[in-house]
Amino acid sequence: MNTNEDQILVRKQAALKEIKRTFGTDDAEYGANLFVSHHLEELDASYWKKHLGAEKPEPSQILEILVLRSHWSDDDDNGTEVFDFTLPDDVTDYVISVRFDHAGEIDEISMES
Repeated sequence: MNTNEDQILVRKQAALKEIKRTFGTDDAEYGANLFVSHHLEELDASYWKKHLGAEKPEPSQILEILVLRSHWSDDDDNGTEVFDFTLPDDVTDYVISVRFDHAGEIDEISMES
């Protein structure tokens, strides 16, 4: 891998780690907490059974199956970088969006459509 690919992988892993770390806290109210509660209510038991082996998974399990939907840089915003995570199989339009600032620090995590 080249340096840019390495940096993307490191940030992807950092984003997932921070999503999981903040889950269940006030910091995740409009991010992972909202994403998980919304999808637990909206998706059929068969989806959860297929992906997690249970018709009603534990909320934290949902974060284990997140996939990267997109990664992009916002050059108009001082070079911020954004990683959008969602559920497998294109089952939702919603993402957990993790924004890194120009210094490479996580600036914001939110649920978006």
